[in-house]
Parts: sequence; structure tokens; C-alpha cells
Amino acid sequence: MITIKTPEEIKILREGGKILASILYQVAKKVRPGIATIELDKMAEKLIKEAGGEPSFKNYKTREDKIPFPASLCVSINDEVVHGIPSEEMILKEGDVASLDLGMKYKNFYTDMAITVPVGEASPQVKKMIEVTKKSLEKGIGEIKEGKQIGDIGHAIQTYVEKNGFNAVRNLVGHGVGYKAHEEPEIPNFGRKRTGEVLKRGMVLALEPMIIVGLPELILANDNWTWKTKDGSLAAHFEHTVVVTKTGAKILTSLT
Repeated sequence: MITIKTPEEIKILREGGKILASILYQVAKKVRPGIATIELDKMAEKLIKEAGGEPSFKNYKTREDKIPFPASLCVSINDEVVHGIPSEEMILKEGDVASLDLGMKYKNFYTDMAITVPVGEASPQVKKMIEVTKKSLEKGIGEIKEGKQIGDIGHAIQTYVEKNGFNAVRNLVGHGVGYKAHEEPEIPNFGRKRTGEVLKRGMVLALEPMIIVGLPELILANDNWTWKTKDGSLAAHFEHTVVVTKTGAKILTSLT
């Protein structure tokens, strides 16, 4: 069942989304060669709690998951696409690519956001991958307004990504969000125009393009959470929580 949020609920989601964006950007500024990813996780959790929220990823588990997610922040490095688990042993190195994914429960409402940043100096390929992934999110958001369909979002993302020589992940998707961390509908990063659920005013969606340099096939790591590229190629991930309006989408996870 796809839920519709009230104007009062959207106001709370906007408040929480703005806080979440501020926290994630603060954490991203700490990304540097030599830092252990667990330090980024500790910082994210501390800032969330200081803001009056709760980390929505920590101890998250569905029926399909073998173990609860053990951290507040997902830190996915290089060929890790999503759900990378922070640790003392994972030390960032010059030239790495780090995708940071963070969710927060604030006043009983959930928002979700992700960004990808280079560690130190980035190669031209990494810069292009990050820029194309970020822009593909903008393309997807640009398709959103009342009366459009889910397939319009995926088609816009897929078309832009492939035009620039990359591939969109096929077996992981964006999702509804708000009352829970994950709600219906699923939002693929590929698709055909004028297919799928019709967008209605008040829907709150988490769009999250996951883009790969090589082939789109993924494998699940031994930790039962981290999804990696099968061919070892680099990946990037961006995400915003947005609300559907009559004339377009309003980004809830932004600073402005």
C-alpha cells in the first residue's frame, strides 16, 4: 500500500530531512585518507542523537536479512555499491571512492539520503562517475509530479547514465519512505515511460541511483549486507527524499 502524507507530516519530514542533510555533509567533510570508516559512523550517530533523532539503519532487519545491520551509517568503498559496514579495519586510502548512506527517524518520521565522495584526489574517471550519478538523481527528480509514473523516473535515470557510458544497478531500487524506513512503491533506476504506479500528491519517495562503471551484476559479500559489483568495477550512489507535488518534486533532504 502506497501512503500519502499530510501537509503537517510533510512539514516534519522536511524538518528532519534538513537536519539529516546537514549531518551527512558534516560527515562527508571528514572523509580523508587514513581515517577508519567506524569513525565516520560514530560521528553520524552522535550528531543524529544530538539533534533529537535516532539512526534508522542501526539494527534494521527484514525477514530476508540474516542479521540486523550493525551500524548507523553505510560506508561503501570502491566496488561496494551499498550497505557497506563501517569498521576499525577499513581504513580509507588516497584514491578510494566512498559512498555514504544515512537514514534518520525524527519525530517518528523517516528520511534517507546518500552521497558519494572521493578520498583525496580523484581520477578523471571517478570524477565523471560521481558527477553522472549525481546528475542522474536530478534527472529522476525532474520527472516527478502528480500524474507521472514510476517508469518515467527510471527511464530518465537509465537513459542519462547509459548515454554517459555507465550502467544502472538493476536488482536494487529506491523506495517509499516516511512512516517507515522502507515503504512501497519500489523505484527502479531503469524502466519505460508511462509504466508503473501513478504518482500522487503527498507521496514521499527516496530516489537513489546506484551507478556502475562496468557490468551491472552484483554479488552479496560474506557479511550478508554489502552489495558489490561482480566484476570489481567502481560504483557510486546518490539519494534524496522527495515529496510529490502538483507541479513537481520538493526535495526534503536539502539544506535550503
